[in-house]
Amino acid sequence: MISRLPFAIRPDWAVPDNIVAFSTLRMGAGSSLSPYEQFNLATHVGDDPTIVAANRDLLSQSCSGLDQMQWLNQIHGTRIVTAGEEYLPAADGCITRASGFACTVMTADCLPLLLCDRYGQQVAAVHAGWRGLAAGVVEAAVAQFDAIADDIRVWMGPAIGPSFFEVGEDVRQTFLDAASATEKRNIALAFTEHESKKNHFFADLYQIARTRLEAISVTKIYGGEFCTYADGSRFYSYRRDGVTGRMVTMIYKKKAL
Repeated sequence: MISRLPFAIRPDWAVPDNIVAFSTLRMGAGSSLSPYEQFNLATHVGDDPTIVAANRDLLSQSCSGLDQMQWLNQIHGTRIVTAGEEYLPAADGCITRASGFACTVMTADCLPLLLCDRYGQQVAAVHAGWRGLAAGVVEAAVAQFDAIADDIRVWMGPAIGPSFFEVGEDVRQTFLDAASATEKRNIALAFTEHESKKNHFFADLYQIARTRLEAISVTKIYGGEFCTYADGSRFYSYRRDGVTGRMVTMIYKKKAL
């Protein structure tokens, strides 16, 4: 259970009660000023470092059974680290079996993924921008799990929706080139042609991630109904605003009190 945390979205998924998981919202708490208002948790976007530190403290204090959080220097790659092994690793995902240690990722349009095995023994958080998604960051995270694919649950947190994520032919072709024969049809369907721009498409990150997960037999997939671009009252969006804050999507095994 999370106490005093009204400023978050919690997954509706089938995991044990010892698992705490959520994505923060931009409003409802925090002290960041425009254009970061209110609950910016990123130190690299130009916000006042003192305010960001206070926002992070508020987040930590609002979580029961939590000792510390693993922050990442996200690089749009495929590296997955074990929480606690490095201070600020250059990576796009972290995983742990330790209780009270949160895996976190920051986003403002990219797709955050939370993973947990059915027994609540191992958890992970993944930052999946289109580059990392195409390169295999989802597969890299699943490979770190000791559980079989059928025992892994995945929640897809708030990301830019398929009506707003405009990309060029190069991005579409990158995904098609990386797709297996069984994936190609669903990957192709994840791209809708732009009505007025030649060789431009709208991409569905949720559908792409789902297709990649199902290709490695992970089928217990939840979430995917959000749009950071369209919902400015709840979410930061880099594509919409340019200079903006970041939400945090995190998961941890609650430490016994």
